[in-house]
Amino acid sequence: MLAGGLRSVGKISILIHSSFHDLGDRALFISPLLAAVPTTLEWGPKTAIVMILCNILAIAIGKFTIQQPSVGPELPSSNMFGGMGLGALLGTTSLGHILGAGVILGLASMGAL
Repeated sequence: MLAGGLRSVGKISILIHSSFHDLGDRALFISPLLAAVPTTLEWGPKTAIVMILCNILAIAIGKFTIQQPSVGPELPSSNMFGGMGLGALLGTTSLGHILGAGVILGLASMGAL
């Protein structure tokens, strides 16, 4: 029942199809959602460079906006990260990954990556 209405969207659809095989009619509500899932970009050097640049940007933003960046455990060679502590580094790189994911998805949808 599901195999006829399910559009292949890569490895994810195969896993979801096999796990929802025994649901019967309830799986009919999920199959339109699977057809709407876009194909994602594979990880490569271009996406890695975009993610690295977004993390560097987030560290630079954090260096100028965090009031006490050196509070908490120190990092080895903290000069490389602008004298930030571990908490500030984890916060800024978390922001960098969020920015990077958005930028990568945006550039991929525009066809630039």
